Amino acid sequence: MKLLIVDDEKSICDLLEIVFKRDGYEVKTASSGRAALDLLSKESVDLVISDIKMPGMTGLELLQEARSLVPDAVFIFMTAFASTSTAIQALRMGANNYIIKTESFVDELQVVVEKELQEMKVRQENRGLKHELGRLSGIENLIGTSAAMRALTELIHTVASTNSTVLITGDSGTGKELVARALHRLSPREREPFTSINCGAFPETLLESELFGYVKGAFTGASSNRKGLFEVSDRGTIFLDEIGEMSPTMQVKLLRVLQDLKIRPVGGTEEIAVDVRVIAATNRNLQKMVAEKSFREDLYYRISVIPIPVPPLRERREDIRALTDHFVKRFSKTMGKSITAVEPEVYGALEAYEWPGNVRELENTIERAVAFESTETLKLERLPERIVMPEIKIPEIEASFPQEGINFDQQISEVERKLLEAALRKADGVQTRAAELLKMTYRSFRHYMAKYNIQK
Repeated sequence: MKLLIVDDEKSICDLLEIVFKRDGYEVKTASSGRAALDLLSKESVDLVISDIKMPGMTGLELLQEARSLVPDAVFIFMTAFASTSTAIQALRMGANNYIIKTESFVDELQVVVEKELQEMKVRQENRGLKHELGRLSGIENLIGTSAAMRALTELIHTVASTNSTVLITGDSGTGKELVARALHRLSPREREPFTSINCGAFPETLLESELFGYVKGAFTGASSNRKGLFEVSDRGTIFLDEIGEMSPTMQVKLLRVLQDLKIRPVGGTEEIAVDVRVIAATNRNLQKMVAEKSFREDLYYRISVIPIPVPPLRERREDIRALTDHFVKRFSKTMGKSITAVEPEVYGALEAYEWPGNVRELENTIERAVAFESTETLKLERLPERIVMPEIKIPEIEASFPQEGINFDQQISEVERKLLEAALRKADGVQTRAAELLKMTYRSFRHYMAKYNIQK
């Protein structure tokens, strides 16, 4: 473990250096806050012991500036002047402990240093365990065990540790931002900022200000300097959602940032270097947009170093049951309900539906169902009619009859099967009622059930 002693009194630095070296620590000393910052900019330490009252830069000012250099380091302050208000201020600013320079303060300091370093070690082990558990047990909020989801989570684990730009593609509602957050959480940048912005939600001039910031006086209303999301995300990750909606002018400016890793605030003359991982997402076909000259080809290749496609819900129906249970449990808790079960017919209806709105539509559907449910079991009648009794689309044969013809028996069988399944859902699985809805005898209904191998 490496310690840094900061005090303008050389005798204190020398004394503590001898004591803590004898205890087995590697010790560095600095006679001022500025000297300490210079040392911290070159090498990392585990713990800083600093006097509060020092000429030039106080210990509290040192703490404020040093946090960006050694965010994990323990800070212990010491002072010859006992002051409750100063101690409270130090702790509020992030100090870990506070020692008064009495005759026995060295002994007390040794005990406090050992205690704080032990607690820091425990915190680090817990973070490491949490991180490893995330890798072993799957990614939080990305629910599902289908082949498509297993492939997706494996890809996320593989590329999360890189700094490469990622392009996440998929229909609206598939969970592209969840994938972006998972990439950040499993990356070395996990403790740094994650910021996101929907590029289609802002006009061009406002989007530029949001991304790159602006300086005072850059435009009417710019009464002070403001950092943009790229600067706020320094050392972290920025998520550019719906990047396909970005204007041609903004595409050029973004390309320049990705190439140079520098931004220029609106109205500014100086460039600011940034270290940011960019993750973009879109529900549009960017390759088609490139061919149509509506999206820059060079920007496309710059953002799609690693493409991650997110499958629609209809392509992973086997995950619908797990997602349903997850949302039922979550909304039951938030709404103060005690729903502990789901009718089997509910799962059947949800798994048969096409889900054009994907996971987001399923989430909203379950939220509504839970809100209406008054028992401990979620019932089929709580689902919207479009799901319980979906519209059966019978093709317009005359209008779109193909040149090569169609398979008549196959088309008729498909329509019959869909009508049988829809009637069963509408009748809550009661076959006699389903037969009545289709205006046929129960015996005929059973015949067709067996013909198409339809389970109740």
